[in-house]
Amino acid sequence: MTQQLSFPKDKINIVLFEGIHDTAVENFRRFGYTSVTRLPHALQGDELSDMLSTAHMVGVRSRTKLTKEVLEAAPKLMGIGCFCIGTNQVDLTVAAKRGIAVFNAPHSNTRSVAELVIAESVMLYRGLADKSAAAHAGQWKKTAAKSHELRGRTIGIVGYGHIGSQVSILAEAFGMTVVYHDIMPKLPMGNARQLGSLDEVLAVSDIVTFHVPQAASTKNLMSAERIAQMKPGAMLINASRGNVVDIDALRAALEDGRVGGAAIDVFPTEPKSNDEPFETPLRGLPNVVLTPHIGGSTLEAQQNIGVEVSTKLIHYSDLGSTIGTVNFPELSLPPHEGMHRLLHVHENRPGVLMEINRVVSATETNIAAQYLQTTAEVGYVVMDINHQHTDQLLESLRQVKGTLRARVLY
Repeated sequence: MTQQLSFPKDKINIVLFEGIHDTAVENFRRFGYTSVTRLPHALQGDELSDMLSTAHMVGVRSRTKLTKEVLEAAPKLMGIGCFCIGTNQVDLTVAAKRGIAVFNAPHSNTRSVAELVIAESVMLYRGLADKSAAAHAGQWKKTAAKSHELRGRTIGIVGYGHIGSQVSILAEAFGMTVVYHDIMPKLPMGNARQLGSLDEVLAVSDIVTFHVPQAASTKNLMSAERIAQMKPGAMLINASRGNVVDIDALRAALEDGRVGGAAIDVFPTEPKSNDEPFETPLRGLPNVVLTPHIGGSTLEAQQNIGVEVSTKLIHYSDLGSTIGTVNFPELSLPPHEGMHRLLHVHENRPGVLMEINRVVSATETNIAAQYLQTTAEVGYVVMDINHQHTDQLLESLRQVKGTLRARVLY
C-alpha cells in the first residue's frame, strides 16, 4: 500500500494479553505497527480498563473478558482480535454498536484439536492414563484386559465443521468407521456418513466427540437423558465448550459403568490462572483423562493463530477490510491509487446510505468506488473519493443520523 495513513501506524496502540505468540508482534512490526504492548497474563477490573483506555486495538485469548463496562472504558478501541476460536469472552453486540470489529481464528488450531481427540481415543481404549499413573506409583499392571485397538471401532462426531472433519480424516486413517451429526447437511470426508439425528449417532458410536459452538442450543446438549442413550461402555470426548456436557450426569454414568471412559478438555468453570486450584466432579475417576483446555495449545497452532488474527487486524487498520469479522458486515474494497478512503459505521436503518451520498455530493466530490454491507444491526460503508478536504467532509458524515463511527483511513 502506497497511501499515507491519516493516523500514523506508530501512534496506533496495540495491547496483547495472555502471552499471545511472538508471531503476532513480529507481524505487526513488519507492517509498521511498533507501539505494541504484550502481557503474559490476563487482566480484569480497573487494571484492564486502565490498560485499554488508550488502546486502538487489543488481542485476547479466553481469560480476558471484554464486557460492556470494559468496552465503554475504551473510547479509542477500533478492533479486537480473539487469538483463539471462541469469541464468547467479548460482548459482540456492544462492540458492534461502538463500531469495534472483532476477529478470531476459526481454522488455525483445527489440526491440533483433532490430533488431541485421536490421542485421547487411544488413551481411553488402552487405559493409558490409569496404567501410567500406576507405573508412577510403582505398580506393574501389564495386562491386555480392557485394552482395545481403535481399528474397527465407530467414532461419532457431533459438529462436522473444520475440526470435526479433520477428526474424521484421522479416524478413518486409523481404520475406524466414521458417522457424524450436524444441524446442516455437510459433505463427508472419505467414507464418513452423516446420520439424521444425534440420537442415531449416540446409539451406534463407540466414541462420541463434540465439536460444536457455545450457544443456547448446545448448553447441556449431553444431558443425563442423552448420556443414557449412548452405546453401553462407549467413550465420551469433549474438546468444544465447557457447558456442552452435564458433568454431574457424566460422573454418575462413569461410576455405574454406562460410560466406559471420558476425556474432557473444557469445563463449565475453569481457573482464571494457572495458580488457582482446579475443581471438577470428574477428578479421581478411573479411565478419565482431564486436560486444562489445551486442545489448541500447540506451538504450531499458536504461531498460526498469531499470524492469522494479527493479519486480519492489520488489513482492517490499513484497508478497512472486515473479512473474517464475527460481529460486523464483511467487506473488502481494493485500494485505488491517488484516492482518499473513508470508513463509515452506522446503525442499520433506512436512508443512511442516501444521506451519506447526499453529504458527499454537496461537496462536489467524485466517488471512485463505494461498498456497503449490513448485518441486522450495523451497516458499514467503505468509499474512495478524490476530495482533498476530507476533514470537513468527515465532520459532516459524523453528523449523519445513526452514525456510530466515521474516519478517514488515508
